[in-house]
Amino acid sequence: MPKTQPSLAVEIAGMRLKNPVMSASGCFGWGDEYARFFDLHRMGALVGKAVTPRPRPGNPDVRIAETPGGMLNAIGLQNPGVEGFLTTILPRVRELDLPVWVNVSANSIEEYVELCATLSAAEGVSAIELNLSCPNVGRGGAEFCVRPEAVGETVSACRAVCRVPLIPKLSPNTTDIVALARAAEEAGADAVSLINTLVGMAIDIERRRPVLGNRTGGLSGPAVKPVALRMVYEVAGAVSIPVVGIGGIACWQDAVEFLMAGATAVQVGTASFFNPIAIPQVIDGLETWLAQRHIADVREIIGAARA
Repeated sequence: MPKTQPSLAVEIAGMRLKNPVMSASGCFGWGDEYARFFDLHRMGALVGKAVTPRPRPGNPDVRIAETPGGMLNAIGLQNPGVEGFLTTILPRVRELDLPVWVNVSANSIEEYVELCATLSAAEGVSAIELNLSCPNVGRGGAEFCVRPEAVGETVSACRAVCRVPLIPKLSPNTTDIVALARAAEEAGADAVSLINTLVGMAIDIERRRPVLGNRTGGLSGPAVKPVALRMVYEVAGAVSIPVVGIGGIACWQDAVEFLMAGATAVQVGTASFFNPIAIPQVIDGLETWLAQRHIADVREIIGAARA
């Protein structure tokens, strides 16, 4: 008899995702470059590049550097700004048959509030991912990511105006990410996503200068997976809201680990750079693995490593 096809559907803050695999902000643009490699509708959700109040040109070159097991990036949140997003990007992506999460970044609580109010009222925006943790810009992340009090204040202010699920993205560059997650939950977050990149750098030994034009950047890729997995495990055990796991997920086995650690869903980031079909491969591999083990529903393995 043929194996029964397992259900991959999960729910986050009232949003039904056809599967728990989505893109990670900053690693997928808004899907245009990847649409020629696979059907974007297969994803659980589309998480796009960060949107800021005004257009940003980004950091000077060099912006990306390969490292053993990953990469450093210091793009600097290059984007057309919120008005550019609303007029040139959103009309296109809202036609996709999947939830669209808009990642937002700003330099002040007031700017975060303005972004959340504007974008959550726009047709086609399913959720706001509140980027409190971008380590490769001069301001922004550092002011909001490291103290629970600041996280709580920012989330609370945004929650008051946000009409869609609000999902803070937390920084690993802190001594206690659990405290940040708890502060976000208490302030009204519907879920949390973690981790963002770790702060790192590389030096050109011939030039005797940092490789990146910004000197430091965000480290991502398989090298950060053990750190990310540990943090997801800790946070999932400390909050009652859903956790979205991010960090070094490059194959379906990685995704299974994050789900077993307690993540309700996962985001695939850096892997899409070196394997543009990483996302559908993760989805297919997860489905096959569940079917081979006669597991009818992916939700059966969420938190399984916590038992």
